[in-house]
Amino acid sequence: SLCAAGDPNLSYQELKDLKKANVLHIDVRERWEIDRFGKIPESVNIPLGELMEALQMDPTEFKEQYNQKMPSKSDPVVFSCLAGTRSKQALGFAMSLGFS
Repeated sequence: SLCAAGDPNLSYQELKDLKKANVLHIDVRERWEIDRFGKIPESVNIPLGELMEALQMDPTEFKEQYNQKMPSKSDPVVFSCLAGTRSKQALGFAMSLGFS
């Protein structure tokens, strides 16, 4: 599920634990933010403005663009940003596309 135990917020430790279980972590910050503040290890950067298009790509195109296997609609995914606002929007976008 996209929401851990129904709560869309995760602690740092919960995220670390989830990443050990092969959860796809999508960082929806802008690329300049990644450059300025740093990349979260093993996350894939898909800025929020690209997310809807990215989640509807052909899996081969997604892999080429983001160097990551495209998630299926039932795969566990975690979104993050700087303050939580964009990651909540990303969650809404994904759910509107049928991600569970």
